[in-house]
Amino acid sequence: MRAHTRLHPDTATTPATDTATVPTATHADTTIDPRQHTAPYAEALRSLAAEDWQRLHVPAHQSNGSHAPGLAEVIGEAGMGIDFPMLFSGIDQDNWRMINHDRVTPIIAAQQLAAEAWGATRTWFITNGASGGNHIATTVVRGLGREFVLQRSVHSSVIDGVTHAELRPHFIHGRVDPGLGSSHGVTPAQVEYALTEHPNSAAVYLVSPSYFGAVADIAAIAEVVHAHDVPLIVDEAWGSHFGMNPQLPVNAVRMGADLVISSTHKGAGSLAQSAMVHLGHGPQAQRIETLVDRVVSSYQSTSSSAILLSSLDEARRHLVTHPEAIEEALTTAEEIRARVKNDSRFRDATPDILGGHDSIDNDPFKVVIDTRGAGITGAEAQYQLIRDHRIYCELATPSALLLLIGATSPVDVDRFWTALQELPRSESEPERPIVLPGSCEKGMEISDAYFATPQTVPFAEAVGRVSADALAAYPPGVPNVLPGEVLSVEVVDFLRTTAAAPSGYVRGAQDSRMDTFSVVAEPTSPQHDGSLP
Repeated sequence: MRAHTRLHPDTATTPATDTATVPTATHADTTIDPRQHTAPYAEALRSLAAEDWQRLHVPAHQSNGSHAPGLAEVIGEAGMGIDFPMLFSGIDQDNWRMINHDRVTPIIAAQQLAAEAWGATRTWFITNGASGGNHIATTVVRGLGREFVLQRSVHSSVIDGVTHAELRPHFIHGRVDPGLGSSHGVTPAQVEYALTEHPNSAAVYLVSPSYFGAVADIAAIAEVVHAHDVPLIVDEAWGSHFGMNPQLPVNAVRMGADLVISSTHKGAGSLAQSAMVHLGHGPQAQRIETLVDRVVSSYQSTSSSAILLSSLDEARRHLVTHPEAIEEALTTAEEIRARVKNDSRFRDATPDILGGHDSIDNDPFKVVIDTRGAGITGAEAQYQLIRDHRIYCELATPSALLLLIGATSPVDVDRFWTALQELPRSESEPERPIVLPGSCEKGMEISDAYFATPQTVPFAEAVGRVSADALAAYPPGVPNVLPGEVLSVEVVDFLRTTAAAPSGYVRGAQDSRMDTFSVVAEPTSPQHDGSLP
């Protein structure tokens, strides 16, 4: 599928011979732009730190480990040395003036290089992760209207954004694999139906790839969305490495998405909590650019971490200029997958990921190991790998282990495989509880329920009540119930089972054991005190 994927015309690395023909995907040009070998922001920080400063500014440690005992052991002396305030980190080191309105600052130069690397018209670095990117994107939707089409299996941060912006989503339900405990994508036909049924929708907001690596047909979906004259927003948190190698799927912005949230630390190797927001091409992207810029500024801290920002710059440089590192990591991922395929106990679940009409590709860096029939649950396997072998896998469900291999981080295959083979086997196949219950029915608007007066009740009394919280079994963080939805027996049981598992917890819960739930307080009639009116 990757060799014939359709690119947005404005992202083509070579001009199309026929302007009416969408060019064939070639991912990135095989010739690396020499500028991509630079890291303008990170290099400016290191140059700045090389000066002998007397620091009389924030942060209060002022680059001296003795001022903050223990901090140097956490981030190192070099990390403390580049922890400059945002305004000063962009200083002109030629003339030492703080402000020059005509100068391209190091952070702007770094963001421009990132935009070129991912095929975007513009890129913003953000320091509150893809969760912050989702808050930005939902606020952008609010600038376009209140109603929009939203994939149900979005990250809980999207629902937080929906709540804060008081949006009214029309949900599309993606494919669910209850056996593996995974949810995937949606199809162009589903998007077409939703937009036709809800013509006042101001945008479409989807997730691709899924947590398990299923890639939706973003190019076809973009055509559908743009035919309805609205922008397509894609949460590509798990695909920040896409488009950087011919063996990887093409990234969403090159496929026609107008706004893309990229969790760079997940697959591309920047520091945790660093991310990017990419702007696409065409009329819809142009329409929202100014709004996106304003919203990013309103959410971004005025004290953004220079360390996190520089990690984005360095991750981009390494990813683009070291294709051999990607190849090496891919080789180890495929070696694990091949061993699983040939194993008599465990099974490669890649065919399950590709088994629906919603998925046209998969992320080769996500290795899904089916533990059904292996005499051990995925959750127990994860626990024992941590306890006995100090190996931590990205995710475990009752039926599977999910491995995430960094795009430039090859794996010690023998160490993992030896540990996997040493996992004990139960004499009888362990019970595997039901995974991913169905969605609850809507009782109120999301924002109305979130801001209503809450009431805490025992779990048995929560069934049939309207939830005041968004509750998501984490991982994967997909909300099982939203504010305003009526709690079902299945969801209450599932969340309690998740909370009791060794490696699971429920995001948004007021009670980590899920013995109690927060629900919307029912109105009570005022008591008459017997006095005359």
